[in-house]
Amino acid sequence: MITGSKVALVTGGASGIGLATARRFARDGAVVVVGDVDTRALASVKSELGDAVRTKPCDVTIESEIEALAQLAVDEFGRLDIALANAGIGSNSPILEADLTEWSRVVDVCLVGAFLTIKHSARRMGRGGSIVVTTSLNAVQPGAGLSAYCAAKAAAAMLVQVAALELGQSGIRVNAVAPGLVRTGLTDPMWLLPKLVDEFEENTPLGRHATPDEIANLVAFLTSEEAGFITGSLHLIDGGAHTMRYPDIPARIAEAQS
Repeated sequence: MITGSKVALVTGGASGIGLATARRFARDGAVVVVGDVDTRALASVKSELGDAVRTKPCDVTIESEIEALAQLAVDEFGRLDIALANAGIGSNSPILEADLTEWSRVVDVCLVGAFLTIKHSARRMGRGGSIVVTTSLNAVQPGAGLSAYCAAKAAAAMLVQVAALELGQSGIRVNAVAPGLVRTGLTDPMWLLPKLVDEFEENTPLGRHATPDEIANLVAFLTSEEAGFITGSLHLIDGGAHTMRYPDIPARIAEAQS
């Protein structure tokens, strides 16, 4: 649990893991700056969390927008203590058929967005600051059709290590969380393919998918004083799925289409 009054920033914070984490931070007594490209969802977050939150439209691939989001925390609350670089997207295409524009878009959001969030958040943090990047099980486990996503998430995990190395002398910790299958708005289309969800859960030793709140709980721990000696680490939260086989998503999609 976060103790005392903290100021947190969350990208991709209007839904899914980001929203669950913003709610958790607010319950723990923090104030939160939430950025997202979905302005309607941002309005809902503001309505729900009230004075505990400030919201701002933010495309994490545009440096000026990330910088403005981080500065908003300082302007509104006087400082920035915590950042969750959570914004992410995915796509599915075999390498031989991949469109470069779409491939690059995934890398820009998942990797460049994390880099910019670390850069501009850390510039505004003092000693005791903590940054978490949402990566994925796919940072360590490949999935057919997911070349852009896997590459970006693996690179983000290494980015976290470099950031921890560089920022440690300033007293800022940087870690990554790596969820397995979590049901969010982004992953909802998977539930249109019941056999695909079944395959995920069959290849997860705990036999189920995660909730956004479970990921938020780990982020809350990593950004708390209780985790004060943890930095540069990738924390899998996948129900043990990394010990088994990643589902064949293209095969399940082809099967459904036939």
